[in-house]
Amino acid sequence: MPSALLIGAITHARQEWENLSSILTLKEFPTGTREDFLRNCKDGQYDDVVVIYRSNTSTKFTGPFNAELLAVLPKSLKYICHNGAGYDNIDIAGCTERGILVSSTPVAVNHATADVGIFLMIGALRQAYVPLAALRAGTWQGQTTLGHDPQGKVLGILGMGGIGREMANRARAFGMKIIYHNRSRLTPELEGGATYVSFDELLAQSDVLSLNLALNASTRHIIGAPEFQKMKDGVVLVNTARGALIDEKALVAALDSGKVMSAGLDVYENEPVVEAGLVQNPRVMLLPHIGTMTYETQKEMELLVLENVRSAVERGEMVTLVPEQKK
Repeated sequence: MPSALLIGAITHARQEWENLSSILTLKEFPTGTREDFLRNCKDGQYDDVVVIYRSNTSTKFTGPFNAELLAVLPKSLKYICHNGAGYDNIDIAGCTERGILVSSTPVAVNHATADVGIFLMIGALRQAYVPLAALRAGTWQGQTTLGHDPQGKVLGILGMGGIGREMANRARAFGMKIIYHNRSRLTPELEGGATYVSFDELLAQSDVLSLNLALNASTRHIIGAPEFQKMKDGVVLVNTARGALIDEKALVAALDSGKVMSAGLDVYENEPVVEAGLVQNPRVMLLPHIGTMTYETQKEMELLVLENVRSAVERGEMVTLVPEQKK
């Protein structure tokens, strides 16, 4: 019987994982170091493994699935089922070259991430951290200033995938106008009344700019000093995708100059380290990468990974194959 390898933990769907024992020998690497994992691979402990379940969280045990790690993975490996919407810690091109298919967990993360995006947007518009901190410090409103309403504002969405569309759905309830930029325009059904614009038009027209796109070589620092110069004065920036989409030092400079009024951030360029100029700026709403941290979403993500595992073994195909590998 072929084997499946679980890296890290399964918290909410443990029984469903164990149920796979009818079709797979289940192996686990619950904790350890990258050196431990590389040694296990080289020692042949995983030579019958055809599918790996891993996550963004398990990266702390193995490090990224880069060229060094891919080189020692068992030749039997055909599938990597990843728990997470983002998978920038996996060398997809290297996997494709080796004939390894990779899945992620889109859709499952959409609602929770969009909820956090709206939370950060409202918090940034109202500069909510200032009165929150003042209240806890016993100074009532402290240095609280007038915020801004979302009604009538233009929300620009960079990356109108599942999360971006859920952001748009929620923002419409606040009376916002939605514009977006993608590599390609969506169908009218998916647009839902949003207006497709060029990247430069998105920068120039947005009162609030939300980043909802994947991180890859072409999108790293897609928002930097030149892009900030093209934005409206007093723009609000929201990022729930990946920190390295933004040049954080350029963001700090834009906040200091007033070009960016405020920002709402759940992700950072060098997590868990956060740029000091962001931490020290009370106009910035900060969360520690908790976009998908709800019970319901975490369980749904785990179940989707296991659905991919079962589908890979039984049918030789993934339910949610990463876009780069779709023909």
